[in-house]
Amino acid sequence: MTDYGHPITFGLSLYPSVDGLSEMRQLARAADAAGLDYLAIQDHAYNPEFLDTWTLISFLAAETERISFVPDVADLQLRPPTILAKSAASLGVLTGGRIVLGVGGGATAGGIAAMGGVGRSGRDMVTFTEEALQIMRRALAGGVVEFRGEQNTVEGYEAGPVPPSPIPLWLGSAKPKMLAVTGRSSDGWVSPLNVYMGPRAVPAAQALIDEAARSAGREPSAVRRIYDVVGTIGDVRSGSGLIGDVDTWVDELVDYAVDLGFDTLIFWPRNEPLSQLKLFADEVVPRVRERVSERRRRA
Repeated sequence: MTDYGHPITFGLSLYPSVDGLSEMRQLARAADAAGLDYLAIQDHAYNPEFLDTWTLISFLAAETERISFVPDVADLQLRPPTILAKSAASLGVLTGGRIVLGVGGGATAGGIAAMGGVGRSGRDMVTFTEEALQIMRRALAGGVVEFRGEQNTVEGYEAGPVPPSPIPLWLGSAKPKMLAVTGRSSDGWVSPLNVYMGPRAVPAAQALIDEAARSAGREPSAVRRIYDVVGTIGDVRSGSGLIGDVDTWVDELVDYAVDLGFDTLIFWPRNEPLSQLKLFADEVVPRVRERVSERRRRA
């Protein structure tokens, strides 16, 4: 059993299609009213079907009151760390602190190159990402930022505004070297989707993060753990991801939290997102919270 003791939080992923804007607005307001903690939006700027993630978050934040937003995850290849920190800090001020900064090295090398991004890979990508986390952390704190690294140079950037509360830096990672960066330098691990990293593969990844955290003088519990869960709630006979009725979802998500160590579970509905959101928020979330509390008390 791996349980890092964080409060269990829940979110909903929005599909940022231009054609789905009306539905996204409904979903954002419904998730806010239902008491979910996060709205997550993927960042693939090279996809012509998608709205820009940061513009969309700003738009939806104005239509909600309490829910927080997280890019899941912002592409560091196309968004330089100083600009990304500026964007997050600005949103933090404008929303009263309702922003988490999820980042990653970039999923599609071809798309990144087509938009003029630098095609880093391997060691260069790992170094670039860890340097970017250091730069963003300094920039989010305000003041003058100077940094000279292998992949990044910042010469006297006067950072600001300073957000009303610290903005966590969550890192999406999958391979060993980037998982180590997650443990050393981030505030949270955004796991690949459950259809890419299934539950059986999670313990090994968690162990790498924990080892890297300890080697950097940190407690593993300093790193939150976020799982993007694709699937369908209901009597469905086929499909990818987590498929099953409410009881199945409750059982699985409780295990993800208490046995695998995830404290934040982001639902990516396969279809009918409005009705799926209602099932998730009304029937799954409260039972998972209760069951996790029970298992923690027994432990």
